Amino acid sequence: MENRKENSTNNINEIYWKENCGIAFTLSVIGGRWKINILSYLLNEQKLRYSELKNRLVGISERMLIAKLKELEKDKLVNRIVHQQVPPKVEYELTELGHSLKEILFMMDKWGEKNV
Repeated sequence: MENRKENSTNNINEIYWKENCGIAFTLSVIGGRWKINILSYLLNEQKLRYSELKNRLVGISERMLIAKLKELEKDKLVNRIVHQQVPPKVEYELTELGHSLKEILFMMDKWGEKNV
């Protein structure tokens, strides 16, 4: 988590753009190195356990994966499902809001493949 002064120019600008620009808001929710990958895997595979996500995301640390999953959950894009059993079983799935990103992610994928 960031520790940025509430009254800093950088913080004020970030808040302004997130509230007034759809693209800036969308990028703030799905941007970064790992979120798109997590969303794509969940879009294609419906539900994945934590360990399955960890294995697919080559190079991600446990700390980073946990942080990104918490951010996606906070933004209501991902549901965390805890099964009460031993050993504990946790699965992740997209919410309805998360599924609404399908077209955007598909178009980004097509554009990237065309222009890579």
